[in-house]
Amino acid sequence: MLNTERKLPDICPSCSAALQVTSLGCDVCETTVSGKFQLPILARLPADEQKFIVEFVKNSGSLKIMAQQLGLSYPTVRNLLDDIILKLKENEKAQI
Repeated sequence: MLNTERKLPDICPSCSAALQVTSLGCDVCETTVSGKFQLPILARLPADEQKFIVEFVKNSGSLKIMAQQLGLSYPTVRNLLDDIILKLKENEKAQI
């Protein structure tokens, strides 16, 4: 099955700088809001890490359950979470 889900770009293909949202639109009434908006911090993570966070929250933050779901060891899942935490901290620092 072909995955047709498109990833929200967060890096400029020309200069590699972080992209900002500059407009939002309503499909119903066609209203457009323009300006410069930062992408939410979680939206700056790759799709697989976003999915990990969603599942982690749905499992009440249980690394044990996550390890069972993913078929990975507890330390491996802990390392995945630590990597995500590090990226979030780096993204926060980059915004300041």
